[in-house]
Amino acid sequence: MKDWFVIDNIDMLDSPAVAVYIDHVRQNIDTLVNSIDDVTRLRPHIKTHKSAEVTGMMLAAGIRKFKCATIAEAEMLATAGAPDVLLAYQPVGPKAIRLAELVQHFPKTTFACLIDNETSARQLSDIFIGHHKPLPVFIDLNVGMNRTGIVPEETLVLIQACQALTGIDVKGLHAYDGHLRDPDMAVRQQRCDEVFARVEKLQRDVLNATGKNLTVVMGGTPTYSVHSKRKVVECSPGTFIYWDKGYDTILQEQHYKFAALVVTRVISKPTHDSICVDLGHKSIASENALTSRVFFLNAGALIPTGHSEEHMVFKVDDDKTYSVGDVLYGVPFHVCPTIALHDRVAVVDGHTLSGYWTTLSRNRKITV
Repeated sequence: MKDWFVIDNIDMLDSPAVAVYIDHVRQNIDTLVNSIDDVTRLRPHIKTHKSAEVTGMMLAAGIRKFKCATIAEAEMLATAGAPDVLLAYQPVGPKAIRLAELVQHFPKTTFACLIDNETSARQLSDIFIGHHKPLPVFIDLNVGMNRTGIVPEETLVLIQACQALTGIDVKGLHAYDGHLRDPDMAVRQQRCDEVFARVEKLQRDVLNATGKNLTVVMGGTPTYSVHSKRKVVECSPGTFIYWDKGYDTILQEQHYKFAALVVTRVISKPTHDSICVDLGHKSIASENALTSRVFFLNAGALIPTGHSEEHMVFKVDDDKTYSVGDVLYGVPFHVCPTIALHDRVAVVDGHTLSGYWTTLSRNRKITV
């Protein structure tokens, strides 16, 4: 039986490239929708795929809320018809002006963003005072990742200060616990529950103090299995759509299919025990250790020994196993930044290369 990833007309695809297997994308969306009690609690992050085509597939599956990290991603979502977009980022400087332009250009889409301090809140309020309605904002909570946000225990004061600002309206709480990646599900569950308890207490305190019952948007892919069971939380997995070797290794309870592979070719055999492929830094995410960048589905125990802008070198037991021109199909360890390196992806339907999708929002700017 032919391996699922083999592309029959592979000679039509230059390398290095990303191949997206549309059947697996559909199955991953179905798996996500079937994993939760109510599809309205899904707010997937689109940083992984960055494409209007995949967004359309999610919309067709009943998903209406989305999360993103850049203005370009927000614009792509609005262009694709997404009705509810949360910019999971605090817009500072020109980014805040661009967000206001998005709101004006796409009146059918409700946009929101994050804030974590009063200065940013006032600046956003000043920008949106002239609009016909205030900008919805979510308070970005620091629950242990220490990247952005305000700790839950100090947040009520910020929310009360925001009530005096007429250009914004606090609608929810946003907590990304991406630091919780324990392979042991019991440990991850416990740590996740501890984080959620702090957010839940804040939600109650805000209700008691202001009468506002704030929406909670929480988690990413690693903690989705936990938060999806909480009926009061909107969940934001992202990597599920294409999946990768990194999460497949540590998240044993999640069962998604690899849907995006890097296609590379052997271009040289510089020594009797090595091969070189055309998979450089410019075509696959390289922030991980050399041994944790790509896993090949159709190759043996290749040991990476070097990586540069356009080349990746592997030690092999016997170079006679490989010939110049051989095609290798690899699973990225980190698929999100890998996709961002490619301006388009090849779409594979069955075993056939059928076309291309533009990775539209890998750009920093589309029109706004």
